[in-house]
Amino acid sequence: MPANAPAKNPPEERLVNLVVALMATDQGLTKDTILTSVSGYREQSVAGASKDALEKMFERDKESLRGLGVPIETIGDWADPDDLREARYRVPTAEYELPEDIEFTPAELALLNLAGGVWSESSMSDDARSGLRKIRALGIPVDEPIIGYSPRISLHDPSFPLFQQAIEQSRVVKFPYLKPGEESPRTRQVQPLALVEYEARWHVFGIDLGAGGDRTFLLQRIVGPVVLTRETFDPALREGAGDRALRGLEEVAARSTALLEVDPGTEAALRLARRATPADQGIHVRYVDVHIFAEELASYGPEVRVVEPEELRDRVIERLAAARDLNGASA
Repeated sequence: MPANAPAKNPPEERLVNLVVALMATDQGLTKDTILTSVSGYREQSVAGASKDALEKMFERDKESLRGLGVPIETIGDWADPDDLREARYRVPTAEYELPEDIEFTPAELALLNLAGGVWSESSMSDDARSGLRKIRALGIPVDEPIIGYSPRISLHDPSFPLFQQAIEQSRVVKFPYLKPGEESPRTRQVQPLALVEYEARWHVFGIDLGAGGDRTFLLQRIVGPVVLTRETFDPALREGAGDRALRGLEEVAARSTALLEVDPGTEAALRLARRATPADQGIHVRYVDVHIFAEELASYGPEVRVVEPEELRDRVIERLAAARDLNGASA
């Protein structure tokens, strides 16, 4: 490897390092400080990446984090708040503080204890600790220790880092994609523009060169390796792509609503609550893909029952019956 080659930092680790840095102080960090101090950007800067390329990477990372619900705040000049040339960025820790009078049920405490076994002070990566030391060295006060940020985000989709790389480099990708009802996958050739999370699942949005239009692909349905080709495309196509993708998914979900009966206090109730609206007979939940949603509902077993639509109910029953047959249980 050449001496000036940048270190291979996975995109998801760079995102976590950015969150850690932005939570470290109330004052916020300037873009220049971030690009030269936060691991993931720093290595690219040292290796000679242009400032324009780094700034675009930072803007995409901000969009990705905000899409995940991370509240990144922009602080302008106090004399002219609209002047963002020397803007500072931060994640306000108050957004994560719990009310003093909050109470948890025994089931909720059990879940929190389980999560606590995964998140701990030792979860901080060496890069994150190094970034924190650099921030202190710059004379920026750190209000309190940053604890509980794992060095990696669990993505569960091995193709995620490759798509992130392809988006950053504006490179066309090829991958085998299996749609429901098809016996074999078809190879798609796509200009990837954005990665978006919807219904707790990752999707890649881009221009399908074979179909000649915008398409959104569920990473879960990619059944083979993602190949980065040498063909590139205009980076300007990425502008606003994440918002377009989410609008498209929301429009699809608006056309598909399930009426569910869910046992209170169960895992199904906890997981579905954030996507549900109350109904006379239970809850309404919108969904994008009937097959994927049926798999989720079937995983809850008797905790949830599908009232309507009939197609979704039938899909859930099929999966429950298949699980019964696989385990040799009697009807």
